[in-house]
Amino acid sequence: MVPGDAAVDYVIVGGGSAGCVLAARLSEDPGVQVALLEAGPPDASVLIRCPAGLAVLAKNGQANWKFGTVPQPGLDGRRGYVPRGKVLGGSSSINAMIYARGHRADYDAWAAERNAGWSFDEVLPYFRRAEHNERGADAFHGTGGPLNVMDLRSPHRFGSIFVEAARQAGYPENRDFNGATQEGVGLYQVTHKAGERFSAAKAYLAPNRQRPNLHVLTGAQATRVLLEGRRATGVAYRQDGQDRTLRARREVILSAGALQSPQLLMLSGVGPAAHLRQHGIPLVHDLPGVGRNLHDHVDVVQVIDAPHLTDLFGLSPRGLVNAFRGILEWRRERKGLLTTNFAEAGGFIRSTPEEPLPDLQLHFVIGKLVDHGRKTVFGHGYSCHVCLLRPKSRGTLALASADPFAAPRIDPNFLQDPDDLRRLVLGFRAMRRILQQPALAGHGGRELAASAAARDDAAIAAFIRSHADTIYHPVGTCRMGGGPLDVVDAELRVHGIEALRVADASIMPGIVAGNTNAPVIMIGEKAADLVRQAANRRRVSASAAQNAITV
Repeated sequence: MVPGDAAVDYVIVGGGSAGCVLAARLSEDPGVQVALLEAGPPDASVLIRCPAGLAVLAKNGQANWKFGTVPQPGLDGRRGYVPRGKVLGGSSSINAMIYARGHRADYDAWAAERNAGWSFDEVLPYFRRAEHNERGADAFHGTGGPLNVMDLRSPHRFGSIFVEAARQAGYPENRDFNGATQEGVGLYQVTHKAGERFSAAKAYLAPNRQRPNLHVLTGAQATRVLLEGRRATGVAYRQDGQDRTLRARREVILSAGALQSPQLLMLSGVGPAAHLRQHGIPLVHDLPGVGRNLHDHVDVVQVIDAPHLTDLFGLSPRGLVNAFRGILEWRRERKGLLTTNFAEAGGFIRSTPEEPLPDLQLHFVIGKLVDHGRKTVFGHGYSCHVCLLRPKSRGTLALASADPFAAPRIDPNFLQDPDDLRRLVLGFRAMRRILQQPALAGHGGRELAASAAARDDAAIAAFIRSHADTIYHPVGTCRMGGGPLDVVDAELRVHGIEALRVADASIMPGIVAGNTNAPVIMIGEKAADLVRQAANRRRVSASAAQNAITV
């Protein structure tokens, strides 16, 4: 543990997916001191270790920032719910554990926007380096990496039933969404190990906590980056009610996520000048793109009531018996019902045959999911999500006030672009068509009345506006690139500020077509190399300068 007002070589803000990777990789060098600041507690809760605990974590403020959006005109003026991990491991400690990388084209598009080194072929080695895939290594997958990836240990029978229904609807089966082809339906691989959640903290921090040069501070919320002129020199933070500072001899790296990395930049005087003046924050560097380009996977759920299918998750006398048995089985063998990630099956499909790439993703859930699982629903059934993979709508992340402990103002601007709603209507129809195939329909479930009444496009659009929300993948608010609204360059250095980088989902120029946890871990892996390469360049430069003086 470093004392207050101390100095280390690297200060990393945010103990989420990228922050855990950076802390572990940079501290591999025993000659540097690395400090990781996490606002939340350690990841000690059994609800984090047990995969099915995510049902409770959605409501648990101890591990969840529980943010909300501003009212969304595209969602009938409703406020969206934005859970984010407030715990070591960040959102990888509370998510649904799906291992998905997105499409090759996503990364090639990043590289095409003056981001050298970020094409798919160039980032694939980082995905492989991070991964230990229990299926084994091949051209797309690695073994021996920190992050364990596996097939579900005790998959529910209804996941395969969903896959068969999708095949009946004409979609190809795909056993590996992260292989040569993304398109198709199948069972997801998950970040589990031996029946437990395997978060970024479990993968990267836990094996390395005894390193004397790695200092992990929990309950430590950063309040601003310390700047001397236009150079980052450390971080101010609050821990145990005390305001403290931590100096960085080399670099400060923000990995606080797409919502809080830009917030911290603005609190530090780096961001849109007019917005900072509005909140009375002294301007250090006018960087207008900070907080712009917020976008997310907008998603809508169809719920099927099937009270007689009591082996599905549900609140009933039988469901309680199942849960009790599942607890015993998980505690004894780390197997059974509670090893589920709920969204066991799904896939990537095209809204029309003319689409060149999948533009929709499905998540099939083995329970009735209403309002992110926050609403208590009795009985048994199943649900299916459809989300839009490449939304055109763009929103903003702004300060609500100059108080560093106030939640930011989150406006994803869902469905602002009419094409987003058009595609989501097509996706809803495709999802319904799958759920009505014999493999599922033969079990006698019934669509809940709220969506069942939506038959034509106008009614489906109205249902979407009244029920859609995020599926938890905000990105883009510290956009990578060389344009006037970009925040970091291709080495993740903040434009106009020395010794300051951002490494998390906020740097994505465009959202990936899939779940974002694996891509953020890849970003952490690549960022660690970029930091180390910069350190090597400094050493070479210093050595050359010393030799010149000697000569």
